[in-house]
Amino acid sequence: QEHLVDSGGGSVQPGGSLTLSCAASGVTDDYCMAWFRQSPGKEREGVAYLDFFGRDTYADSVEGRFTISKDYSKNTLYHLEMNSLRPEDTGMYSCAARRGACYHGADMYDYWGQGTQVAVSS
Repeated sequence: QEHLVDSGGGSVQPGGSLTLSCAASGVTDDYCMAWFRQSPGKEREGVAYLDFFGRDTYADSVEGRFTISKDYSKNTLYHLEMNSLRPEDTGMYSCAARRGACYHGADMYDYWGQGTQVAVSS
């Protein structure tokens, strides 16, 4: 039974950093892991994806600033490292998982964390 729990959100000033974590029980090596965010007044968008080959891809808006990774010492733990944060990065971040290839659409993911809030402001 897949179960995702995300954590690590908080408040930070522009230019700061946060690392989100996703504890993903029941997720095996053939899953795609992703992070989505829901910002105020905007639709949910995918920001980072990690496929079962270990390849990572990012939304243009976060490319070069965010990094998705798997903690191989703890096989079911995933992270989203966020650097150079901007006010427009504010939102509710959720990890998501699906068996097989990564897709950009949120409706392609079967399992979701409960969400963790990120607020970027001065």
